[in-house]
Amino acid sequence: MKEAWLLADGEDWEEEKEKIKDAIEIGYTGVVVREEFADKAKKLGRLKVFAKKNGEAEADGEKAVFIDISSAEDQEKAIKLSEEVDYLFLSFSDWKIIPLENLIAMKKKAKLIAVVNSLEDAKVVLTTLEKGADGIAVREDRREVLRQYHELASGEKGYVELKRAKITEIKPLGVGDRVCIDTVTLMEVGEGMLVGNRAGFMFLIASESEESEYVSSRPFRVNAGSVNAYIKVGDKTKYLAELKAGDEVEIVRYDGSTRRSYVGRVKIEKRPLMLIKAVANGEEGTVILQNAETIKLVNPEGKHVSVSVLKPGDEVLVWIGEKARHFGVGVKEFIIER
Repeated sequence: MKEAWLLADGEDWEEEKEKIKDAIEIGYTGVVVREEFADKAKKLGRLKVFAKKNGEAEADGEKAVFIDISSAEDQEKAIKLSEEVDYLFLSFSDWKIIPLENLIAMKKKAKLIAVVNSLEDAKVVLTTLEKGADGIAVREDRREVLRQYHELASGEKGYVELKRAKITEIKPLGVGDRVCIDTVTLMEVGEGMLVGNRAGFMFLIASESEESEYVSSRPFRVNAGSVNAYIKVGDKTKYLAELKAGDEVEIVRYDGSTRRSYVGRVKIEKRPLMLIKAVANGEEGTVILQNAETIKLVNPEGKHVSVSVLKPGDEVLVWIGEKARHFGVGVKEFIIER
């Protein structure tokens, strides 16, 4: 996750205050203000505040330097400074990628935060040399644009490739422990989470965002499956049984777009379970879900299909990825999961 900083170093506190409040609500890492506004900024919310004076700043024992890169000499100066300070805020007088590439490759301990003027610039600096800068800094007073910069930096939005799978078997099981995930985010029809008994084959389990004849919708919830199952979170997996309040989770839409959320509460309860088996691209996968009509998968059209009416031959959405995992991270080794 990259850092997002707001440059709120103008002379009018009332104007800067509104920008800072937006940045706090959106989730920015920190803000840079004039020295005389530092205490006021800290009172607005919990985030890092760098008080800028003469091209330098300090906050909670961390030191930052602001430097304009317009020559090879500036580049060398920045590389040397990266051994001494915690943050380097870099401005480029004429946007050239090579100086940034050099700094990313050669810098020492300092985090490189690039000052950007557009969303396109932000995309470039966050991916240069694949690794990218450690973050971006922006001067912006439009809340929606501030949000877009933050989404780029934090990786809140992404994409996974979903595939069509055919249901081949549905088998009622006995009672077991299932995991219900309540998030801090409201989901829509067609959204849910990727869960499965294999790390490389996961089903899109729908959120409870549809009304039911028996219960009200709970669009913040995914009734995800049995405690042993994997859940996909970014490039890693976790066991459902491991999840707890505050953990990051990945919400997935039927078109493959993803967004980040966090667990508000996890409920593990004994419920009747059922095994669901499906095949996609010659791969077979299973998931164990609660046997109840409110538990649903997602079909290729984005509609929810209850497990109570699911039948062999029906198509649902799945994700196929790395076969082997070690502590949730993909590894290259021989492994068979059944």
